[in-house]
Amino acid sequence: MNGLRARVAKALFAALIVLSGRVIAHSGPPFPLISDRAAGPYELSIWSDPDATDDGSPAGQFWVTIRLADGSAAPPDTHAVITIRPVDRPGPAESAPATPVHGDVSRQFAALVMNHEGPFSVEARISGARGLAVVDAKVDATYDSRPARWLLALYVMPFLAVGFLWIKLLISRRVRRQGHSNPRL
Repeated sequence: MNGLRARVAKALFAALIVLSGRVIAHSGPPFPLISDRAAGPYELSIWSDPDATDDGSPAGQFWVTIRLADGSAAPPDTHAVITIRPVDRPGPAESAPATPVHGDVSRQFAALVMNHEGPFSVEARISGARGLAVVDAKVDATYDSRPARWLLALYVMPFLAVGFLWIKLLISRRVRRQGHSNPRL
């Protein structure tokens, strides 16, 4: 029966690794702040994943999609700068230039430090050969509710223990049944 136990343990361990990787990687999808808004010569969309952090890491993520108002692609010299300011308390403005995603100037990305939960004003300033455009939005930053990896392992331990005991019980019942011959069978 050691072979069966080893196979069951390996299968449970593999399932744990696969499922925990998916849980760890998930932090919630970005959502639109602005969708297809005309601003100057451009049509803009801004998506955000506004995570607040205490460690100074730039977890407030912003994606800017830029098209010309006539629907054509943005010229190569088109640049976006994202600026955020806390609305609910005094604090400095944070700015970051957005960089093209995979070299595509029509899709740009910027990450900024959002050092507390609460509302922030967001300004996207687009400049290029076609002119300047500025759009404003608001977003509520929240702490990422994902637990630390070691804490996730701690949370999973009771479930693994119950699963191990249940499998052990099933195997011991099977062994007992096979050890006692039943004349009815």
